[in-house]
Amino acid sequence: MKYIIVGLGNFGGPLAEKLTTQGNEVIGIDSNMAKVELYKERISHTICMDATDESTVSGLPLSDTDVVIIAFGQDQGANVMTTALFKNFQVKRLISRAINPLHEKVLNAIGIEEIVHPEEESAERWAKKLCLTNVVDSFELSADYSIIEVNIPERYIGSTIKEIQLRRKYNILALTTIKKTKVKSLVGRSRNEEQVQGVIAPNTVLNENDILVIYGANKDLRKFTNK
Repeated sequence: MKYIIVGLGNFGGPLAEKLTTQGNEVIGIDSNMAKVELYKERISHTICMDATDESTVSGLPLSDTDVVIIAFGQDQGANVMTTALFKNFQVKRLISRAINPLHEKVLNAIGIEEIVHPEEESAERWAKKLCLTNVVDSFELSADYSIIEVNIPERYIGSTIKEIQLRRKYNILALTTIKKTKVKSLVGRSRNEEQVQGVIAPNTVLNENDILVIYGANKDLRKFTNK
């Protein structure tokens, strides 16, 4: 997926970095050149610009972007102005940061339904939220159960889910597969992107470059992956 993150501070910077490492394309924006320099090697693209300037924002690849996140909030006036500007450009999905209840009410008043509270939610958690429909990372549901993604073991390539009998042999459940496809980037370059294929069916064939997403008890998952 393709993201624009405005504000590379303590929340926006780590979020942009995490999304990039998960295979997404991220444009990180900040008016502070020092922050832009700090993240230029860690995320896909960085731009030093004033995100409250309409003419500058209009030059961004907004129609090709899946999610815009306004990640700064200490300057509440600038946050609201920036959020309203991106909303006026009718981006596909807009998420903004609120510092306090009044700030959140103002964002709600201009029609923002998805609001970040970094003081309560970490960048790591938001990265998982944002990527769950596209990339399933190792995700611990409790001390005993997890969802993990694994490369297809060589012995299972070409087999169907029904044939490998994960439930009977290992007591684990197959959820979906992730396929790698080539897509064009915002700047015209080709790159690999991982796409979730939906709920898995018994007749789903496991291909060599697929990633299998499975759920189960940690002890059963370890047994399967170690083998």
